[in-house]
Amino acid sequence: MAVATQPREPAGVDENGSAGKPARGTRPVSGGASGDSAVNVFSHTVLIGWSILVMIPFLWALVASTKTSREIFGDPWALPASPQWSNFSSAWDKGVGDYLLNSLIVVSGGVLLTMLLGSMTAYVLARYEFRGNRFIYYLFAAGMMFPVFLAIVPLFFVVQNLGMLSTYHGLILVYVAYSLPFTVFFMHSFFRTLPTSVAEAAIMDGASHTGVFFRVMLPMAKPGLLSIAIFNVLGQWNQFVLPAFLSPEKPVLAQGIATLLASQRYEGDWGALFAALTVAMVPVVVVYLVFYRQVQAGLTGGTLK
Repeated sequence: MAVATQPREPAGVDENGSAGKPARGTRPVSGGASGDSAVNVFSHTVLIGWSILVMIPFLWALVASTKTSREIFGDPWALPASPQWSNFSSAWDKGVGDYLLNSLIVVSGGVLLTMLLGSMTAYVLARYEFRGNRFIYYLFAAGMMFPVFLAIVPLFFVVQNLGMLSTYHGLILVYVAYSLPFTVFFMHSFFRTLPTSVAEAAIMDGASHTGVFFRVMLPMAKPGLLSIAIFNVLGQWNQFVLPAFLSPEKPVLAQGIATLLASQRYEGDWGALFAALTVAMVPVVVVYLVFYRQVQAGLTGGTLK
């Protein structure tokens, strides 16, 4: 048996079709705005607190690098009576210059080779279908979960048998192997967001697969390349475990600072130690401040396309 029902008038419209009062039982939504503002206040409070926690030690180390050892231990939070710029020359004389040069050579070679091999591998895995594609991709993804401490002993004997202990090229190859999994994982997702029509048009115009990659797709992936390059620079610049075992005769900056810290028990030149810390921190901070917009664009590029 059919039941006749009377159509209900829409909310806010009377029987004559004119706008009237809101329908009974409806309330204006006002909780969304207050909830969003509460989330914004909480997130900004957390970010401001985190920024303070990060900036205070950094600024304190910068100030301490221009103070004497007596001033550092006498009043750690006071400004120096007279800036001791000689702390930097003292740190340089203690070998910081050689440590810095070793770090620059190893990190430059490691990052360039990592970006070249990582981007090529990620492009092939993202744009070409072949047997074993997903298996190779998952192997790289699994490499991010493998801690370097578990491989340090066999890695030492491998590098030793190859005659590459305490060499630039030996440490560069290890850095590349250490950084490739995350690079491939990141760039794989980025290459998948690039339009296929552009590559197809280049191939129809006579470009080879190599030409399409280097002349078309790689320039389009510039934001992602800059983002992952910054991460690789930070990771390789701050690396301590790998060079400590694999390059004892050519120490990098992290090893040199650890050596200076151990020597302060007998020398007491704490100003030179903080000057060495400043030399280690400032370059990576400057690199990030210069490219931070590109890093943000690369991290959000995959979600916006």
